[in-house]
Amino acid sequence: MSDPTMPADPQHLDAASVRATVVRLDHRIRTRFPTRNLRFLPGQLIQVIDHLQQRQDAWRIRRRWLTLSCRLLIAVAVAGLLAALAVIVSQSAPGAGPSGWDWLSVFESLVNDAIFAGVAIYFLWALPERLQRHGDLATLQRLRSLAHVVDMHQLTKDPERLRPDFHTTTATVPLRMTSIELANYLDYCSELLSMVGKTAALFGEDTDDRTTLSTIAGIEDLTNQLSVKIWTKISLLPSAVRRAGAPPTAPSPL
Repeated sequence: MSDPTMPADPQHLDAASVRATVVRLDHRIRTRFPTRNLRFLPGQLIQVIDHLQQRQDAWRIRRRWLTLSCRLLIAVAVAGLLAALAVIVSQSAPGAGPSGWDWLSVFESLVNDAIFAGVAIYFLWALPERLQRHGDLATLQRLRSLAHVVDMHQLTKDPERLRPDFHTTTATVPLRMTSIELANYLDYCSELLSMVGKTAALFGEDTDDRTTLSTIAGIEDLTNQLSVKIWTKISLLPSAVRRAGAPPTAPSPL
């Protein structure tokens, strides 16, 4: 039996395998931490993946018709420009059309028409890609925000607070975790960040737009940096556990 979390094509990511991995992670988090708010984050990521799949399916049809319409308008613009050029050439016959300085006005009009037609052609040619980029960047910004939300969940999860000589204050947020629970919690945060990066990478499978690819790379760098910070905390857990002696308290929904 094939693993649904593995891509069908080993050289490319696909939304189905990424979604299956996030669903599995969602089940693991809900099973181990049923009362903590971290359990809500995989569902947010699944919504983004579902939105991406629906948008890609609808966009394939819309892009085909939009591209065809833009190409037809480009053909009309080119035909109009060629028609204007043909009129100028026909008027250049001996005894027909303007002469002397009148040609300067005709040439200026032709140049203006060519510039306007060129701008229109450039706009229409890039329109489908610009519309796709606009939708991709909006969803990628949502993923960037989700990465920061994951980081917010682990900010107060400091291994040093397991030390028996750690002194709390009135502003201290209760940890209420055992060392094993804290290790699992931080590991789940790291996995969530990894899946945020994988979801962002899905947007690069069907585009070569530089702005979109640069945004994807920025999100991947962000999630990698946040994961390094989390794994630094995990690496401190063994020493903190050896120094810990106080019994753990019940987990809280924080």
